[in-house]
Amino acid sequence: MPDLLAAALAHAARGWHVFPLRPDDKRPAFPDHTADQCTGHDPRCRAGHVGWESRATTDPDRIRRAWSARPYGIGIACGPSRLVVVDLDIRKPGQVMPPGYEGYGYGLRVLTGLAARHGATIDPTYTVTTGRRGTHLYYQHPTTGPDLRNTAGTLGPMVDTRSHGGYVVAAASTVAGRPYTVALDRDPDPLPGWLAGLLTPAPMPPQRPVVVDLGTGRSGAYVRAAIAREVDRVTTAAPGERNRTLYVAAVALGQLVAGGALTEDDAQSVLEQAGVDAGLRTVEAFRTIRSGLTAGARRPRQVAA
Repeated sequence: MPDLLAAALAHAARGWHVFPLRPDDKRPAFPDHTADQCTGHDPRCRAGHVGWESRATTDPDRIRRAWSARPYGIGIACGPSRLVVVDLDIRKPGQVMPPGYEGYGYGLRVLTGLAARHGATIDPTYTVTTGRRGTHLYYQHPTTGPDLRNTAGTLGPMVDTRSHGGYVVAAASTVAGRPYTVALDRDPDPLPGWLAGLLTPAPMPPQRPVVVDLGTGRSGAYVRAAIAREVDRVTTAAPGERNRTLYVAAVALGQLVAGGALTEDDAQSVLEQAGVDAGLRTVEAFRTIRSGLTAGARRPRQVAA
């Protein structure tokens, strides 16, 4: 059996942020709850829900403590690790291919054909063979441009990608008894430009400023300051912390909503604007804000007039 502690330390030594997966499973071992179920009882969640991405680390001491306790699988958080991983699957029995892909049995053929249409080839990079005999191709995230997100089938059937907001099962782990193994051990190549272009999201249309009428009294000034503080917290958050920071901000404003000092629509609007300005996708920001407002509503905060 592979030494999971040694493997986790080796991945971290490359600068890849790792976190524990349930033994022989793809699911994160921690936390054991979702953002909208967070009660704050977990010590790490006392300032707001902390998910697997924020818990991922390169700290050898933390890694030793975790993997000395149980034979956890190893997850690599792609965003903090500045990785883009292309996940190439094998066609499943009975899987119907879209028009033009009827004879394709492997995502690598799809990706190779796509590269050829752009006058490129699939060059060697760090490669992992998955438990189901698929392939993970690791690439360095572009140093400029927006954060790339996860995709499913955007490039073609049997081709997914993982980056910010996503993770992969690392080599030396097993899932359902099937091992993930290194097929080519070398430093990841930079993500090819043609591939980066296909994965870069379209720019958002210009956003109109959100105006919230809170009156002119002392309570209005307090709420305005609270909104400004949370918006600034979100828009200045570091990459990899933006989603968690947005959740924490939504919890804070959700308390004011529950206390009657702010309408839910106004809180949702200003936070969505802040999330988009910080670089989050609108759908992602919306879901995070809904979870945070719901959690904040459990602890109403009233503002004296």
